[in-house]
Amino acid sequence: MLTAGFVSGCASIDFDYPRTESRALDPAETAESNIGQTMRRLHGAHPLGQSGFYVVSNGIDALALRLLMAGRAERTIDAQYYLIKDDAVGNLFIESLLDAADRGVRVRLLVDDMFTQGLDAGMAAIDSHPNFEIRIFNPFAQRSARAVDAITSFSRINRRMHNKSFTVDNQITLIGGRNIADEYFGARKDVTFGDLDVLGIGPVVTDISDMFDTYWNHPAAIPVPGFARMPDDPASMLAEMRDKLKAKRDGLENSPYAEAVRSQILATIAKGADAFTWAPYTVAVDSPDKSIKAKAEDAESIRTPLIESLQSAERELLLISPYFVPLKTGIREIIALRERGINVVIVTNSLAANNQKMVHGGYAPSRKPLLQAGVRIFEVRADATVSGSEYVAEESTRATLHTKAFVVDRRQLFIGSFNFDPRSAFINTELGIIIDSPRLAEEFAALVDEVLPTKTWEVFLNEDGKLRWRGLEDGQEKIIKKEPQTSAWERFVAGFYRILPVRGQL
Repeated sequence: MLTAGFVSGCASIDFDYPRTESRALDPAETAESNIGQTMRRLHGAHPLGQSGFYVVSNGIDALALRLLMAGRAERTIDAQYYLIKDDAVGNLFIESLLDAADRGVRVRLLVDDMFTQGLDAGMAAIDSHPNFEIRIFNPFAQRSARAVDAITSFSRINRRMHNKSFTVDNQITLIGGRNIADEYFGARKDVTFGDLDVLGIGPVVTDISDMFDTYWNHPAAIPVPGFARMPDDPASMLAEMRDKLKAKRDGLENSPYAEAVRSQILATIAKGADAFTWAPYTVAVDSPDKSIKAKAEDAESIRTPLIESLQSAERELLLISPYFVPLKTGIREIIALRERGINVVIVTNSLAANNQKMVHGGYAPSRKPLLQAGVRIFEVRADATVSGSEYVAEESTRATLHTKAFVVDRRQLFIGSFNFDPRSAFINTELGIIIDSPRLAEEFAALVDEVLPTKTWEVFLNEDGKLRWRGLEDGQEKIIKKEPQTSAWERFVAGFYRILPVRGQL
C-alpha cells in the first residue's frame, strides 16, 4: 500500500479543469411544455410562497414517478445523486435520461464519486452525447487503487455529496432519501429499503434548481474528462452502452415488477390537483463548500433550519433515522426536550436490520441514557415488510430502514437525506425540506403509529436497568433479552465497533 502511495503520489485532481457554467432555465421558458401546462392547471390559487407536496413512500411509486418525469421532459433534466448502481433500476434510470437526451432534452447528471469505481468508460460514453453531461462531485484521483487516496487525501475524499434531487423542466422536483439502486425500489430479492421521497411543485422547484446550479458549477463538480480514465473513442462506445441498457430492460420487460411499475405510471398520470398539499416550506441544504475542509466551518449548514425546527417543539417529536448516532451534545439536547415535557419517539434500525454494523456500534451507547430520560426507542425489525417490495421480495428478505424524517408537534414534516449522525451533520453535504403542514405531518405520524407494533421492536429498560426488547410474534407479545434476530457473531462485531474511536466519522 505504501509503495503504491509513493508511486502514484503525484496523482491529483485538477479542480481548475475547464468547464462551461450552465443554469436552470427560467420557469417562464418552460411554461408551455406539457409538464409546464400541467403544473399551471395544478397550481390554482394558492397563497404566495406556498408549494404543493406529494409524499412518496412506496418503492414502486417512487420508480414510476422518476420514469414518468423523465419520459415527459421536453427541455431539461437535472439529476443529483450520491449513488447510482449498475443494476436493473440504475440501468432503467440511465436509459430514461438517455432517451430524453435523444429527444433534445438537456440532461445534467451530478453524481458523487464514492461508488463509481470501474464505471469511467461507461460515463465517458454517455457524456459524449451532445445533450448529456455528467459531472462527478469530489472525484478520487486514483481511479482503481482508491485506497491510496484514503492515505494521501483522506481529509478531502472523506467529504461526500449525499444530496438527492431530480428536477424536470424546472417545473417539478423530487427529493428525499432514495439513491438509485434496486434495493430502494423493491427490486431486490434479498434486501429491501424502506424510504421516503417528496414530490414538489410551485416555488420550491426553483429553490431546488438554484441549489443544483450551485453544486453543478462548484469547483468540486468535475467534468468526466477532467479525472476519468478516458477510452480512445468514447462516442463509439455509446452504441455499446445503449445495447447494454436495452438488454437490462428486456430482462425485466415481462416481469410482475415491470408490470407493477407500468401500472403505477398510469395511476400517477390519473392523479389530479387533489394529490398535492399546499403549504409553506423551508429548503434545508448544505453549501457545497462543506466538501472543502478549510471552508466547511463557515459554509451554510443544513443544521441551522433543522435545529430551529426541532427546538420549536412544544408537545411531541417523532424522529426517524436509519443511522442514528447522537454524540454527547446530541444526547443532552434530546434529554433537554424531555425535561421540557416533550414526548420524544425515535425510530431507527435494529442491529439485524442495519446494513452498517459499525453505525449500530456508535448508536448503541445512547440507548440507556435516552431511555432513562423517558425517550421511547423503536428499532425496525429485519423481517418487516416494505411497501412496494411484494413483487420481488422472498420470505428471507432483510428489511432496512432508510427513511430520514421527523415530525414536530404534528405540524411540521421534514423529509430529506440527513441522517442524525456526525457524518451528515459535519462531513457530508445534505438536502431536505421542512414542510409546515399539519395535514401531511399528521398523516405521516399516523402511518408510523400504525406500523410500529408490527414492524419494530420497542427497546426498554427492565426493573434492573437492563436493555430489553418487546414485540409481537404470532400476535403475542414477546420479551427478548438480546439484540433480536441476531447471531452471537453479529453481537460481538457490533460490540467491538463500540470500542473503536470512530463515532465522529459515523
